Amino acid sequence: MQILDGKETSKAIRQELAEAVEARKAKGQKIPHLAAVLVGNDGGSLTYVGAKVRACKEIGFESSLFHLEDTITEDELLAKVHELNNDDEIDGFIVQLPLPKHIDEKKITLAIDPKKDVDGFHPTNLGNMVLNLPGFLPATPAGMLELFKRYDVETCGKHCVVIGRSHIVGSPMSILMGRSAYPGNSTVTLTHSRTKNLKELLLQADIIISAIGKPNFLTADMVKEGVVVMDVGITRLEDASKKSGYRIVGDVDFESVSEKASFITPVPGGVGPMTIVSLMMNTLKAMEINQK
Repeated sequence: MQILDGKETSKAIRQELAEAVEARKAKGQKIPHLAAVLVGNDGGSLTYVGAKVRACKEIGFESSLFHLEDTITEDELLAKVHELNNDDEIDGFIVQLPLPKHIDEKKITLAIDPKKDVDGFHPTNLGNMVLNLPGFLPATPAGMLELFKRYDVETCGKHCVVIGRSHIVGSPMSILMGRSAYPGNSTVTLTHSRTKNLKELLLQADIIISAIGKPNFLTADMVKEGVVVMDVGITRLEDASKKSGYRIVGDVDFESVSEKASFITPVPGGVGPMTIVSLMMNTLKAMEINQK
């Protein structure tokens, strides 16, 4: 069994990105600039955006954080998005989700310039993904593909079962794993809450990607020997023995499943660190697409 170590892989990629920034500086070229729009004070969002800002600093990117009150109107937020679309200094930006209930997330996503949509959620980028055309992949799926590449995980002709059909992870991964590319060329089964024979399908799977947010859902009796497992789930469970009062677990019962797996991601330290570094990779790519 080999650990798909997102923490170490993301460190290596950050170093590569830092070197790319230094090379641009040496040539007098523009430094990548990532902006983030955060509405309100959601704890998870604050942590995630903070990690993005720190990553920019470490790599040498420029970054801007626009922290707006949760009382902002939809029109005011749209005006901010249009402002960032037209700011030539900013190469890519994200609007951190979730947004307050009075704001239509789809309307905000559609307003972002696809060439600056480094989260990869705009329909133009999703369409490019389906057609295997240049564009931005959603950050978490992009990070997962990078892990497959860096560990030379064979995907061609394999049966890949994806658990969960969210537009952020499950659905895009099902498309990416079926594309004529590497990683890809898999036979993909997308499962969800209405799937009736889930265990039967999982026992046939060569690759399992779990993104449902149910702690320790996937157990050893649901997988075959040699399976490759990518765990996207992240849940806080109360744990009085921990200083924080909780521990973080994934969708996979790591202890039992790891005994049968050929490759497996840990939680934490697997897919999570790859999401942020993929966002940085997309920001550098945005400069290249816009020829800056």
